[in-house]
Amino acid sequence: MFKLWFSIPFWQRVLGAFVVGALMGAFFPEVGQALKPLGDLFIRAIKMLVAPLIFCAIVSAITDLNDGQKLGRLGAKTIGMFMLTAVIASAIGLTLGTLIDMSPAQALTATDASEKVIPSVSQVLLNFVPTNPFAALSEGNVLQIVVFAAIIGIAIQKLGEPAQPLRRVIKSGAEVMYQVTRMVLQLTPIGVLGLMAWVIGEYGIGSLLPLAKFVGVIYLALLIHIVVVYGSFVRTLGGMSPWQFFRDVFDAQVVAFTTCSSFGSLPAAHRAVTERLGVSKDYASFVLPLGATINMDGCGGIYPAVASIFIANLYGIPLDWMDYGLIMMTATLASVGTAGVPGTALVMLTVTLNAVGLPLEGIAFIAAIDRIIDMARTLTNVTGDMMVARVVARSENLLQDNSPSEAVRESA
Repeated sequence: MFKLWFSIPFWQRVLGAFVVGALMGAFFPEVGQALKPLGDLFIRAIKMLVAPLIFCAIVSAITDLNDGQKLGRLGAKTIGMFMLTAVIASAIGLTLGTLIDMSPAQALTATDASEKVIPSVSQVLLNFVPTNPFAALSEGNVLQIVVFAAIIGIAIQKLGEPAQPLRRVIKSGAEVMYQVTRMVLQLTPIGVLGLMAWVIGEYGIGSLLPLAKFVGVIYLALLIHIVVVYGSFVRTLGGMSPWQFFRDVFDAQVVAFTTCSSFGSLPAAHRAVTERLGVSKDYASFVLPLGATINMDGCGGIYPAVASIFIANLYGIPLDWMDYGLIMMTATLASVGTAGVPGTALVMLTVTLNAVGLPLEGIAFIAAIDRIIDMARTLTNVTGDMMVARVVARSENLLQDNSPSEAVRESA
């Protein structure tokens, strides 16, 4: 039975659980409401992952960034481009999420939301630095965990050889947490079944209608980011026509769209970047794996921004300018801790939801359609990696002279 269950693609299991839960809640409301503990178990399991996953992933990413030939201006330009596009992606997601109404006819009641206290700007800045890093880890204070992890990563870099044992331990810890994340994500169908049965049993089938708008906003935001933002960088800094760029990377985009994995798309992306965009193999071997780890404009920029606004609308929770600032900041920082494997973005969404005190129960709605969104998210992430590879390589004279695309420049 278990072999048969796991032979079904994961996204089909989640979608099936969504349908069964919705039908159960619609036709047997009392039974549906009784299944809520299954959803609560899933939410608790996701919460369990966040602190160690973020800490290990960020320290590991920072220590990898400046290793050997990755030192200096090349690494700074690469990471700078990654973070710049992540900020732009978050801004696009926030703008569209705010302009397009995704509110349901009836707001749900949140049972898992943090009390919102609006601090002053100075207090927000002070709260970045933990007085007790272990308390920050135990309490799941994401911003403090990010700051502490960044400090540890920089310290490991500066110490060099004496700190290599700790570096290896944390890198191993990151791999372990990625595996634990994959294991916990296998509970997604059970969690979706329980939460959807409860939601539909409590509020009725009409509570599902906003999902179509949510998917539409996500795809629109990702399309704008790819065509306008990436296209503009390729035109102005990459020295080639956006049309030529998108034609050259199309094969890699198809792989990313179908596999939903940045790491799984690395071979196709490497071929496109080196053989068609003319980037040197040494730099391509650096920028693409790094991008698969920390350049997640779709997963860590647009997606959490739109999803946070969607969940706030779903539960009728108003957001103010401070909330929007936290969403943009945490959405950008979350991109650093998003592993390039399918489904992890769902876990990293909790970073943003926790930061602004939104109910994690709303994840059940998004998890049911996550595969549809994940295809476009991954395509965006991989396209961003290839765009940065072209732009930085051109600025550092790392383009191959025999590149078929090097002769194709924007003549406008």
